[in-house]
Amino acid sequence: MSASPPPTPPSGALIDDERRFEPITLPCEWVEDYRPGGYHPVVLGDVFNDGQYKVIRKLGDGSYSTVWLARDLKNSGYVALKILVSEISGSTTELRILRHITEVAPAEEARHITRLLGEFEHRGPNGAHRCLVSEPMGPSVNTMVEELPQFKPRMQGMKIRYPLRMAKSILKQSLQALACLHGNGIAHGDFQPGNILFTLDDINSTPEDLLRQEEDVQAESISPPVQRLDGKEDKWAPRYLCVGQPLAPFTYYGEGFKVKLSDMGGAYFFTNPPTKPVTPLGLRAPELILTGTIDNTLDVWNFGCLLFELITGQPLFCIPGSDFEDDDHLLSLTARLGALPDELFRHWKSSSLYFTPERNLFNCQLGGVAPGEEPLMVEQTSMEELFDQADPDLDEEEAHKVKALIRWILQYDPAKRPSPTKILSDPWFCEIDV
Repeated sequence: MSASPPPTPPSGALIDDERRFEPITLPCEWVEDYRPGGYHPVVLGDVFNDGQYKVIRKLGDGSYSTVWLARDLKNSGYVALKILVSEISGSTTELRILRHITEVAPAEEARHITRLLGEFEHRGPNGAHRCLVSEPMGPSVNTMVEELPQFKPRMQGMKIRYPLRMAKSILKQSLQALACLHGNGIAHGDFQPGNILFTLDDINSTPEDLLRQEEDVQAESISPPVQRLDGKEDKWAPRYLCVGQPLAPFTYYGEGFKVKLSDMGGAYFFTNPPTKPVTPLGLRAPELILTGTIDNTLDVWNFGCLLFELITGQPLFCIPGSDFEDDDHLLSLTARLGALPDELFRHWKSSSLYFTPERNLFNCQLGGVAPGEEPLMVEQTSMEELFDQADPDLDEEEAHKVKALIRWILQYDPAKRPSPTKILSDPWFCEIDV
């Protein structure tokens, strides 16, 4: 190993020739983000907050944080520890919003939102990190469906979607969470199935050795040792990375299960919307794509997409990242929900690649018709047709109600989209018992 210490890594985004480490191919956070301003290096067994919290398992990671299951050594039981990257740890909107919810929202009203139990600052080689303590939660609505016993073992031709009773309960509970936030002047900003989490089945009575993640490279629960390209010892990264292990085996999904809306990392007060949203591609509303407009009605649009997805088991808009992702999405919107209104359509700079001056569709080839090629036309499938093709577990009358509900929510004019409270008063939601 080289004797001279390595230089301090840069605190901004990397360019290719600044890479420090051998690549790690496991599903973990990017190792190069262990730098000043970035992630705090954590290994299993680390303790935080003056010996109060001992890390025993990694639950997951995101662009701005890692999340760990920790044993609370002072109060017994377990907590989730979210350790933010240091460059956003000063005073994050997420923290202000979590504090605000704790102060203003009654516990009953906020029962479907993960609540802040505590917070502290931790100093490490990459700076000062804000650490948020909350109740540990199970997998997200996105992934829990794969854990349901009826889909094990997986068979060809299986429709992997929640039973109708579960789907309706998830929808109502997540809508109640949204109503609570909006009622207190807060937009979630990243309302999607990956941020709706199942609660656990009495985890505090579970022995630690059943929950503890093994330091096992062969089983791929941790990565091989983190190694610098120059062979030197690195003081900004951990010895190894952990693969996230959600608490699926300890999750309750039986009668009366509960879900909670989590991750306020994209949340904002109505009075102070961000300039750049964190919305996944397929969930963007048309005004966001075309004008960059951000307000609380985007949450409602996202809910309409979730309603379609949970009942049918497939997304309404499936938009892969590409140079033409906006065109792809706008063409899908037009097919599923009808022609865009003039005030939106005029912002679509590349619309002439697909529409005649009279706004008749003549080409669906992304990027336009290549010289010497014929335009490409594909069958236009409406939202209702796609819904029926998925053959959801509803009778005709209920299917008609749900499609009408989706239409009511997914309106091109944001001002006409119903509020979460108004959607909750729809007869279809009133009939759902949670």
